[in-house]
Amino acid sequence: MEDQAEKLREIVNRKKDSPSGSPEKPSRIVSRDSKKTRIITVTSGKGGVGKTNLSVNMALAYARLGKKVVVMDADLGLANVNVMLNMVPKYNLYHVIKKQKTIREILVDTDYGISIVAGASGFSQIANMAENERQNFINELDTLSNADIIIIDTSAGVSSNVLDFIAAADDAVIITTPEPTAITDAYGIIKIIATEYDDLNMGLKLVVNRAKGAVDAKKVADRMITIAGQFLNLKVDYLGFIYDDVVVSHAVLRQKPFMVIDPRCKASLCVQHIVERLEKSELRKSEGLGGMMRKLFGRSK
Repeated sequence: MEDQAEKLREIVNRKKDSPSGSPEKPSRIVSRDSKKTRIITVTSGKGGVGKTNLSVNMALAYARLGKKVVVMDADLGLANVNVMLNMVPKYNLYHVIKKQKTIREILVDTDYGISIVAGASGFSQIANMAENERQNFINELDTLSNADIIIIDTSAGVSSNVLDFIAAADDAVIITTPEPTAITDAYGIIKIIATEYDDLNMGLKLVVNRAKGAVDAKKVADRMITIAGQFLNLKVDYLGFIYDDVVVSHAVLRQKPFMVIDPRCKASLCVQHIVERLEKSELRKSEGLGGMMRKLFGRSK
């Protein structure tokens, strides 16, 4: 693992030292100079709790703050970020992994001021990549380093892919609903994270979706945070909640983000508040996209 980490450092350093007058195709994302890209992974213990909806609408909220945002669909089985946006990309991460396309060639601009990288449906495990595929994927991911924010929408559950992307993130946002099964599964993924990582450097945060109100959401969050602290010795921050808003279901049916359908609805205001809190929170020991790649592929090796 150390040998591979050293190789990844060399790759990242070579890119940092490359001349600015490179003849490469210019990125659609403008450089932010020395600032680091913030990597936010959104995950859940079970499907159907609003993970992709949160990822996409958080991206829009960040874009409205003037950030350059990329949403990467990391559900390698049932990718659906593009479905939520009523888009049918011709190419996806699978084509990048297989060296058929570059990230820039599959990066799709949307009408909403964000860009998306479609998921590699049918590609089961990052760990199944051949060495040359890994190296190519690392090089390609680095072309996204000019983004301010990369939001990674994982698959639901606790597969190795999900844990890989959680480990690589600056912030891991776990979303649940007040339903007992969702709470149990969310606690399950928190427990596995605590077991897998002795030194957790990313900020682990909780969002309660489809809440009837602030009081009910806070009760759910407090219970989970207390249990995580007492039994797992793990700090989880409560990031906020999202109202059970009829606008959300209407937006899903229309395949448009609810922040576009109604920017002033309860759910939209909640997401804006969540993003504002993330912006104010400390970015713990961020190493940017290069650090993400080292952690991601060091773990997957």
